[in-house]
Parts: sequence; structure tokens; C-alpha cells
Amino acid sequence: MSKIAIKKIRVGVASCGVAAGADAVLELLRNRALPFTVEETGCLGHCYAEPLVEAVLDNGESVFYRNVKADDRDIDNILALGEKDRFEIPPKRKSKELIKVLALAGKIDPTNFDEYVENGGYAGLKRALSMTPAEVVNEVKLSGLRGRGGGGFPTGTKWSFLAAKDTQEKILICNADEGDPGAFMDRSLMESVPHQVLEGMLIAAYATGATKLFIYCRAEYPMAIKHLKIAIEQIYAHRLNTVGDRVLEIIIKEGAGAFVCGEETALIASLEGQRGTPRFRPPFPTDKGWQGHPSMINNVETFGNVPLILREGAEAFAAIGTEGSKGTKLFALAGDLKNPGLVEVPMGTTLREIVFDIGGADPDKVKAVQTGGPSGGCIPVELFDTPVDYDSLKKLGAIMGSGGMIVIGNDRCMVETARYFLDFTHRESCGKCTFCRVGTTRMFETLERIVAGQGEMSDLAFLEDIGPKIRAGSLCGLGQTAPNPVLATLRFFRHEYEEHVKDHRCEAMQCDAFVDMYLDRAKCIKCKLCIKNCPIGAISDDFAIDNTKCTKCNACKEICPKKTIFRVKKGELL
Repeated sequence: MSKIAIKKIRVGVASCGVAAGADAVLELLRNRALPFTVEETGCLGHCYAEPLVEAVLDNGESVFYRNVKADDRDIDNILALGEKDRFEIPPKRKSKELIKVLALAGKIDPTNFDEYVENGGYAGLKRALSMTPAEVVNEVKLSGLRGRGGGGFPTGTKWSFLAAKDTQEKILICNADEGDPGAFMDRSLMESVPHQVLEGMLIAAYATGATKLFIYCRAEYPMAIKHLKIAIEQIYAHRLNTVGDRVLEIIIKEGAGAFVCGEETALIASLEGQRGTPRFRPPFPTDKGWQGHPSMINNVETFGNVPLILREGAEAFAAIGTEGSKGTKLFALAGDLKNPGLVEVPMGTTLREIVFDIGGADPDKVKAVQTGGPSGGCIPVELFDTPVDYDSLKKLGAIMGSGGMIVIGNDRCMVETARYFLDFTHRESCGKCTFCRVGTTRMFETLERIVAGQGEMSDLAFLEDIGPKIRAGSLCGLGQTAPNPVLATLRFFRHEYEEHVKDHRCEAMQCDAFVDMYLDRAKCIKCKLCIKNCPIGAISDDFAIDNTKCTKCNACKEICPKKTIFRVKKGELL
């Protein structure tokens, strides 16, 4: 019997892999005189296992290795198909996920046009071009695809608005301004399968009669931009940008990172070279958008779904998910869990399945999950049987958003969590409308007082009163959703607010005003690292911490080799 041999090796070098040291692993492998190829791929979604290396065997199977170091021992182990650090996808994750949009991510070279085509790429565009534009729009309508950028507007309906415009110039825009902290679904798609996103755009352009295509991508995504530019050149070379009687120009606009530019009209203003602020609607962008021309915007994940719909048919797509939310959804899992990274599940999968079965979080150590990024809502663990779809999350005062999902452990303070998110959103407000500019600032100031131990019960009533007003009066989605973290935590974790205000206590010991630092001198080895690293000299030579001076920066706690420094409740020093 012949011995199984390696056919080729793949190294994941998306941003998550590079951050973990994948380029050095790739370089070390390529410096070896190997009888097979070493290929670059994108992200498999298992960011917690990066750098991740796949050995493709000549019998068609694959062996994965996790957390590979750029040293000869790890490389030799892979080349010998050794047992060290072999990686198996957790069984629960494997059973709960349904990989559709991400099927080629981590499996092909993002810059290799032929590999994409060999794996079904541009078959969706080919089928679309055999249909009339109206038939393509109807196919997308029948699929039930809703916009994956957060609003959840029916994609086919939006396409029909642009298709109905009888003008010489129509604009198609891909919103790649992924601004939610902790979200990286769009970045991963662009880095790993840029042609899939572009194929979806070409299909949309054919269906709607668009004449010019823009990709508005934040400049913080250099690898995504690099791969998109290569893919666009390849599209031009193969003349795939010729649809019907139109030769389409595809333009990348690098955004400066303003969160508000994720909103359609603010994005268009930025695209025109103006300050990125939203405007009143109507007119809607499909009536009057870029330079006054009818314009349509979908986000990266939405376009990434389109080739699958055209290739496999609307019926197959609509068979996945729930009645009002079809297909699969990408989520970026982060926070207090074992397996952070990118996941793809059918719409309707419960929070419990995503957080515990896929994310590997400990059920005994989780308090809540924040869905929808900084403008989402905190959902308590008691409601984790909620299916994840547009309508179910909305009933809980949360949103799906673009797909960020942050798991919050029992040792986190929900008041501080709300303050943290409001700190982001009030800073990102463009300032155009008073409700958002002033309202979010007042909410933030109130939360600041509460975590500083200066809160009053009237502050809670104020937050509950002003939050809905900001929602109702703000011009765009930023202000309309900014109060969500506060209102949701007040709804589900009101007792924590009352503890801060009435009892002057933070049970999680995260809020500095309610905390003292304590050094257990009986266990201290007197290495003096804490003294040397205290930025304000709050630790004396006899290893006592002066809490009247201490700023609770945790520098001493983090550097202590014996872990003898603790945060304790104020006034309860041991």
C-alpha cells in the first residue's frame, strides 16, 4: 500500500493570520525545497487557531495544524504529518454551522482568478446574463434575501427601484465601511474571496442597468483593498465588466474611518468629496444619489450572497432560514468565549447555539451577549433561546446589525458596558442633528456620573426618558440606535444600575470609584516590579497601596508574577 503524501500546503494569511504571525510561517515553508506548492489562502473563520496551516493530501483529505509557530520544529511536524497541534473543527460547531457564503474562504488563493472560476466562480453571472434584467431582479426577490448591513431591507425590492429609473447614468455602490468595533465579516470576505463580492456587484449592475460601480472601503483594510484591486484588474482583463451594451468602470474609494459613513446618504456625501453627514430622506438614494444620479447601495455580505442565489436558484436559498429571514448569516464572535472568530449559521439559529455550541463559551460564566455592534442591545443569558433573525432581535430591543456579536462574562459590569458603547457612539456622531449630537452626549455624561459613584435615581429616569426621544428624533441610523445599549441594560440589568446608585457598589468591581487595590504582603516575594511600574508612586517601599492616590490602572496587578494584587470592594480591605 502506497504511503499518503502531501499534495500541497495552504497557509491562511488574512489579517487574523498575519496578526498571529502567518507570514513568517509562509516564508519558512516557501524557503524549504518542497516537492509541492505552498499557497496563500484567506480566513477559515477559526481566528482563535491562527496561524492555521492545511496540508492537502493526495487522497483528497486534509490535515489542519493550529497555532503554528515559525520555527523548524513546527514545520517539520507538519511535513511529517505529525500529531502535534493537529486541529479538528469542534463537533458542535461543525453541526451547527452551514457554510455557504464562506465556502471558498480559506480554500482558494484570493488573487487567483482561475481558482475562483474552477470552484464555480462567475457561474452565477453567466446564468444572469442568460436571463433578462427583470428576471434577475425577480430571482433575487423570490430568494427573500434581505440587506445584511443591518437594516434588513428586501434586496430585490431595492434593486427594482433602481431598475425602474430610465436615466443614462445609474450608480451602484458597495458599502464596505465596516465600522462596528469587533466586526470583521466584510473584511474577511473581501480579503478571502474578493471575486465573489465583485461577481455579486456585476450581477446587480446587469439587473438594474447600473453604469458605474463604486466600492467604498475603509482605508484600515489594506489587504482587502489590495485583493480587490487585483481582482478588478483580472475582471478587466477577462472583459467581465462588459454587461449587455455597457462597459462598467469599477472604482475603489478609501474612506477615512468615520462610523457615520456606514449610513447611505453620509457615504454618498463622502464619495462626492464632501463631509460625511446624512441628509433627510426622501429623496432616497435610488431617486437622487451620487452627483444627483439614481444610486443603490448594498453591503459586502449582501453582494456576497448574490452569486449563490443565481448559481443555485432562489428556491434553494429561500429553503434556508426562517419565514422572514432567509439564507445564512455571518457573525464575528468576540468577547468572553473560547473560540472567537467568524461563523456562518442559518437564520433562526438560537443565541444559545451560537454562543455556547459554536463559540465555546462556558454557560456558567456568561451574563449576556451584545448583538449589532455598539448600537445594538445586550441580551441576558435567560433569553438565549431567542432565534437570531431580524424580527426576533428587534422585539428584545436589540438589532442584528451587520453581524458583530460580543459575549459578556459574569465578571463584567453592565453599566460600564453601556458607558463604553455610548463613549464610542457619541464621539462618532457627525453632529448634524441635535437629538444625536446633544442627546447621546447627555446620556454618556449621565453614565459617567453613575460609574463614578455620583449617580442618583433620577438619572435612571432621565436615561429612560431621553433614549426613545433620541431614537425618534435622530436623522440617521447612528442616532436612532445609539440608545440601545443603555435602554437594553436598563431593561434587563436594572439592578446593577441601582447597586451603583443606591448602594455605591459595583459587584463586578470594574468601576474604579467603587474599588480599592489590595496587595497581599504575606504572599508577596518583594520583587518590586509593582513599585517600579506604578506610574504615580502609589505603592510604598513596604508594599502598601495608597488608595487615595491609586488610579486603578491595573499596571501593578498585571505585572505581579505571583498574582498577589487584587481589586476589592471599596472599604472592604482584607
